[in-house]
Amino acid sequence: MKIARKNFGMLFNGKKAGLFILKAGDLKLVMTDYGASLAALYVPAARRPGEDMLLGCGTLAACVSDRFSFGSTAGPYANLVSNGSFSPGDRTCTPDQNLSLCGDRRNFSFRLWKADMYEEKDGVFVRFEISSPDGDGGFPGGLKAVVSYGLSKSNELIVDYSADVDKPCPVSLTSLACFNLSGEGRGDILSHEALFYASRYVELDKEGMPRLANVEGGPFDLRTRMSVKDAMARSPQSAGGFDQCFAADGEAGKLRPFAEVSDALSRRKMRLFSTHPGFQFYTGNAITPVAGKPGSFYDKHSGFCLAPQFFPDTPGQGAFPSCIFSPERKYHERSLYSFDW
Repeated sequence: MKIARKNFGMLFNGKKAGLFILKAGDLKLVMTDYGASLAALYVPAARRPGEDMLLGCGTLAACVSDRFSFGSTAGPYANLVSNGSFSPGDRTCTPDQNLSLCGDRRNFSFRLWKADMYEEKDGVFVRFEISSPDGDGGFPGGLKAVVSYGLSKSNELIVDYSADVDKPCPVSLTSLACFNLSGEGRGDILSHEALFYASRYVELDKEGMPRLANVEGGPFDLRTRMSVKDAMARSPQSAGGFDQCFAADGEAGKLRPFAEVSDALSRRKMRLFSTHPGFQFYTGNAITPVAGKPGSFYDKHSGFCLAPQFFPDTPGQGAFPSCIFSPERKYHERSLYSFDW
């Protein structure tokens, strides 16, 4: 196992950003403290050496101007709040709706995090930390968020999220890692095959409010393995692909299987496990022609995201698992991505 740090460049405010390179098992992970972002993930394939699986940027300047926030950590609440308000305790709060969107510069995706490297018996990790004052973006309470990314000897990418707040406050952190199992810049992900452990999904009722609905027999039933292209052909979404939140089967708070995605050409397979209530499945519908890493070019459906998180509008929906945390109730979630080839 190896871990190293090198300079990534300087931001406009004079602060330096770093790159962190981790190696364990057969995987190599590159991260930056700008946005607590996953910059590259090298995974071997049948008869081929390690290739980068993550869409992203090759320079710090490109990361700063990246409107897609490839690979970054989103927060403090990685989804929207309907009607723009919620009431944790006796206080009504109106967060800026744009703050939950990956393109907003106040999102954690566009901030410089404090970073520390460390090694454990079975893996190497980088711990990223950021603080947000009371009222920042309309969210209540002072918040300290921590996310640790690391690799295990068993070819697993491990993600551990935690946060402390001094007042009741909604928290939902997630990674915006955008994968292409054929290799970043190697075409689209339509031939990838997906299998979800999700019997329910989040739909909108007649009033436009989110609720859980069964996937049984419908266009969001991906409990049988199928190609992304075939799944999209059944979807009624007008966005040109999936941008859908699914409720993972099993008990929230317990590490359990969420999804499997495989690529027949490279024979790579990724399995996602998490403690979160659900996950957002996004097929890169809004990616417009853009230069990626050196030598790469991205377009619509160049990658997919499986982002574990709380459901949309959880602060306003009493039936959803609560995302309101406090000094007495700590936020802690964990995700694990395992790779085979």
